[in-house]
Amino acid sequence: MHCCDDCIPFLLSKAHQNVYGKYKKRLQNYGLTPSQHLVIFALSEEEGVSAGELGKRLTLDNSTLSGMLDRLSDGGWVIKEFSKEDKRTLKLCLTTKAKEQIPLLERETSESNQEALSSFGLE
Repeated sequence: MHCCDDCIPFLLSKAHQNVYGKYKKRLQNYGLTPSQHLVIFALSEEEGVSAGELGKRLTLDNSTLSGMLDRLSDGGWVIKEFSKEDKRTLKLCLTTKAKEQIPLLERETSESNQEALSSFGLE
């Protein structure tokens, strides 16, 4: 037995790297990162949410989310507009491109989940 064969934190870290790397590679075909993909899925559940509320839901800090939203906007995935009620509040919506890609992105997630779980037995 090797020293790390029974070290659960190390093994989980290696499993995370493996699964995350494969998932990241799948999403590169769409020009997205896994985090950006998560933002798109969250907005597909509720459009018009504020950037602040989205950050809370996804547990992302403002600076991380701000840069991600800028890249998603530049890539044609997200529309950022200021609320008519409060000009300081940024409301977020998906573009037509994003809405059209949701079924494909859901399939990628499902296939990635199946691939990740395929090595586990019922035990």
